This record gives sequence, structure tokens and C-alpha cells, in this order.
Amino acid sequence: MEERPMEERPMEERPVEERPMEERPVEERPMPTAWPISRFPVPELDGLPEDIREQILAVQEKTGFVPNVFLALAHRPEEWRGFFALHDAIMKHDSSLTRAEKEMIVVAVSGGNECHYCVIAHGAILRILARQSRLADQLAINYRKADITPRQRAMLDFAMKVSRQSEAIEETDYARLREHGFDDEDSWDIGAIAAFFCLSNRLANLIGIRPNDEFYGMGRDF
Repeated sequence: MEERPMEERPMEERPVEERPMEERPVEERPMPTAWPISRFPVPELDGLPEDIREQILAVQEKTGFVPNVFLALAHRPEEWRGFFALHDAIMKHDSSLTRAEKEMIVVAVSGGNECHYCVIAHGAILRILARQSRLADQLAINYRKADITPRQRAMLDFAMKVSRQSEAIEETDYARLREHGFDDEDSWDIGAIAAFFCLSNRLANLIGIRPNDEFYGMGRDF
């Protein structure tokens, strides 16, 4: 019996490597580490402007790896500089908010915006800062059911309103924050973090940034 040409055979009879990814057996599909970190070109570290390369190497020295967002956004160096300058100005600003509370805002807003990268990356940071293994998962799914204080709930209610209904913010929203000990400068901090990460979420989703594998296991032993 004459053997049919490969292109005429049913898909299940073709070699695994010639089948579309979704039709391959699960065990034959590449692990996520084989997938690109961005749908846009990612520059080589050695080819980046010196100031950007130095900042990325400093992050690598501190964390032990380079978070993919730093490489993916380097596709446009001027925007990279602007993005991280604003990030640092907002996230490193002196505030009555703790570092963990700032990350709580990031995770809750990112979960609401369905940003895979930011939920995974900042969820890892939150687990470490808060020393709680479950908090980030709770916030990413539904912050209203998370194990948080009334003060933190008020903070996240305000952040989510900035994220989803900023046009509807009114004086009563600020009044509720004041009831929980936040002043007007704190409300700016909460809102600025929420607003910035709405930008970050949309940009990460646009670019298709893949979270580093390292993030998934960080802070899980608390």
C-alpha cells in the first residue's frame, strides 16, 4: 500500500513537531520557558544604552535574575526611561503607606485588569514583604474577601475606584479614607499607584510580557 504524503495524513499521524502547538500531546508541548517574553523584539543586554544596561544589571545583582519587564520595555529606550522614572517616583515616595500596602494596591488593581505579568511579579513581592503566602492570591481574585484590615479595605476600595471609575470619585471617597487615618497626601499616593499600574497593566498586556518562572515560587513558604 502506497504511503500518503505527509501533508495528506491526518494530524494525529504526523510527527509531533509538525503539529500545531494546541494539537500536540500535553507532555510534548514546550514548557513556558521556551516561549518568548514579549511579542515585540527584545534587545540584547549588551546592545542597550549604558544607563539602561547599568540599571538592569543592578536589578539582576539584587534579585538574582532580570525581571522580564525590564528587557521587554527596553525595545523603546526613551519610554523605558520614562516608565521606570515614574514608577520609582510613585512607588519609592515617602508615605504613611507601608511597602506591603503599596504592593497590595498593585496586586488588587492588576488582578482587576487581568494583567498576568503584574499579578505574578508583584504577587511575589507582596508575599515576601507581607510574609503571607496567601494574601496576593486573595487580592488578585477578589480583594473584598481577602484577609485584610478595614483600613486596608478602604485603601483598596479607593484604589479600585481610581482604576475603574475615576470619573466618579467625589468628596465622600476622600472622607472615607480620612475615617481610616489617611490624609489627602495619602489619597494621592493610593490613587497614583492605582493609576500608574493601570498604565503598566495595559502596556504589559499589549506587549504580552511573560512572567519570569522565578516569581511563581517566591514567598510561598510563609
